[in-house]
Amino acid sequence: MQVAILGLGKMGANMARRLCRAQHQVIGYNRSPEIVQELAKNEGLLPAATLNDVIKQLKTPRVIWLMLPAGDATETILHQLRPLLSKGDIVIDGGNANYHDSQRRGQYLAEQQIGFIDSGTSGGIWGLQNGYCLMVGGSKTDVQHITPLLQSLAPAADRGWAHVGPIGAGHFTKMIHNGIEYGMMQAYAEGLALLRGKSEFDLDLAQITELWRHGSVVRSWLLDLSAEFLAHDQELKDLAPVVPDSGEGRWTVVESIDQGVAAPVISLALQMRFASQAQDNYAHKLLAMMRKGFGGHAIKDK
Repeated sequence: MQVAILGLGKMGANMARRLCRAQHQVIGYNRSPEIVQELAKNEGLLPAATLNDVIKQLKTPRVIWLMLPAGDATETILHQLRPLLSKGDIVIDGGNANYHDSQRRGQYLAEQQIGFIDSGTSGGIWGLQNGYCLMVGGSKTDVQHITPLLQSLAPAADRGWAHVGPIGAGHFTKMIHNGIEYGMMQAYAEGLALLRGKSEFDLDLAQITELWRHGSVVRSWLLDLSAEFLAHDQELKDLAPVVPDSGEGRWTVVESIDQGVAAPVISLALQMRFASQAQDNYAHKLLAMMRKGFGGHAIKDK
């Protein structure tokens, strides 16, 4: 199947690689051209220098997958794309957009009879190897059209992706997913900090996290990543305890307020990320390392 990917950052580039290796024809466009050329050389991606070049290379109905930062970057590209597209074309937003924006963007493109799909995308920097979890919102017809792409990006054709509802539902599901992630990470970080604080026992956190990975009810991929980095460094002396929030946790807390549904764990986990920017705390260092482990997020050195 043919698809254009706009935005070849860490996740977008790996998605392009995975699709190329699955024998899809991928056209790539990125603000910085170096990654486009690298993917063209090593993966067979078809490079595009401009949006017009993207459009010319795509057969109708065109499928364009955006992997851009949420907010202005995505908004700008959509406004540039709409006059270039035709009835029946499909735009997919795989970034971490606010679901309200996705609903609005779907209506904006529908005015020109252009389809829109919002795909909540999880998998971080490990998606190339393991596949991505894709939470997809849009019309049944549009999702059926791009199903070969979803099957290739997911861990397997029959799992790891789902059409979860209409436009907006994909990014809403991913938002709640990330809110849950905040709470899980906070619980791990606090528990491990308590273990470390019991100095009289001289506990080995690498040993304990590795132990918990096998048969324990708290085993998870986050625990796998924690065990891996603690095996190399338990002190984390050179790491600043600063844990940014990328937006989804905030949106989840706002949604809990709007619905009147109690979400104290997620809310407090978000507040602890705010607090991390003013405290020298071992748990915050652990959180920063977890974010680097699954998403390749930058960490701050002291």
